Amino acid sequence: MEIFSYTCMVIGIIFWFWGTLPLIGKRSVLFKLHSLSVADTLGSMSIIIGLLLKIPIEWPLLLLAIISLAIWNTVLGYVLAYCSIEGGK
Repeated sequence: MEIFSYTCMVIGIIFWFWGTLPLIGKRSVLFKLHSLSVADTLGSMSIIIGLLLKIPIEWPLLLLAIISLAIWNTVLGYVLAYCSIEGGK
């Protein structure tokens, strides 16, 4: 179980770094923000799952962190997309 916990954490860190790679590309800002937010969300959730396996007694707080992270990043994505509309409609 310890190895699986550390594996989840390492996968999360890999997702974090993988999300930063599109920032140096020549695509649109929205594509860059989308890929960064998706990779950061998956990375953070993977790290939290690794922590959940390591310290299962804290499952209510870690579950709340996963739910909050999913809701926050989804809402932030919609806000960014709405703000990117020309003229603010």
